[in-house]
Amino acid sequence: MFVALSTRRFASPSSEFSPGPAPILNWVSIEKLVVDVTYQREIGRRGAANVTQIAENFDWSKFAPVIVAPVEGGFFAIVDGQHRTTAAMLRGQEQVPCQIVQADRAQQAAAYAAVNGNVTKTTAQQLYHAKLAAKDEEALALAEVCAAAGVEILRKNLVRAAIQRGQTYSVTSLIRCFNKYGRNTLITALQCITETADGNPGFVRGTFIEPLCEVLHEAPQWRDAGEALLRAMDKFKFADAWGEIAAGRDQIFPATAKKMMADKIRKFLLRRLGSSVTKAA
Repeated sequence: MFVALSTRRFASPSSEFSPGPAPILNWVSIEKLVVDVTYQREIGRRGAANVTQIAENFDWSKFAPVIVAPVEGGFFAIVDGQHRTTAAMLRGQEQVPCQIVQADRAQQAAAYAAVNGNVTKTTAQQLYHAKLAAKDEEALALAEVCAAAGVEILRKNLVRAAIQRGQTYSVTSLIRCFNKYGRNTLITALQCITETADGNPGFVRGTFIEPLCEVLHEAPQWRDAGEALLRAMDKFKFADAWGEIAAGRDQIFPATAKKMMADKIRKFLLRRLGSSVTKAA
C-alpha cells in the first residue's frame, strides 16, 4: 500500500527560508574524499562493527548518497557517510554517489551535527515490520508464531487502555524468547495470555512473556499439557500479580520484575498442575 506525503499535521515554519545553494548529485572518486578530524568522529569499535555489517551486506539500494563539501586541493570533505564509504572501499568500489554541498568548515561541522543529531530513531516495531516486508527469515518466523498465538505486533506504542486483545509492542522480548526458547514454547507462553480470561489485553509484554517462556521451558510437562495448562492459567490474575510485585516500589529493575514474575507463575502452576500432568485429550 502506498500513500502520498502530506503536510497537514505540521505547522508552517516561522523561520526565514535560507537553504543555501542547491546541492549537486554526482559520483565522486573515493580517492578524492577526505575526513576533517576537527569535527568528524574517529571510527571506533562500534563504528567498525557498523562498517563490517555494511560491507558484508553491501547493496546500492541501501546506500544513501554521501554528503560532501568541496575543500582545497580538489578534494571533498565527508560531512556524512564515512562508515558507508569505508565499507564501499572494502568492497573494491572506486566511486560512491555523493550529494555535494557548498559549505565552509563551520557550516560543515554544523551540518554534521544536524545530520547525526536530528535522527528519528527507528523503533523495534518499525524495524520488525520493515524486515517482514523484506521477507527476512527471522521476521517471517516470528510472524508465523504470532499468528498461531493470536498476537499482533503494533507499529507504534499505544496507551495501555487502547491496547486490544493480543496486541503488543514487545517485539524485542518476542525475538529474544524465540531465539532462546524456540517456536513451540513461545507460542504456548503467548497462548497462556491471549487464550485465557478475557484475553488479557495489555499484558502481552516482556514482563510476562519472558517469565512464562522461562517457566515452561524448565517444565516441558506443563508446556505440553494443552488444555490443562490453559485452564490453569485462566485463573492466573496477571494484573494482580503485577500489582503485588510493583506495590510500594518507586522503581523496579526489569530483570528483577521478570524473576519475581517467574517465581509467581512457577508456584501457581505447581499448585494447579503439580510436578507432573497428563496432557488433555
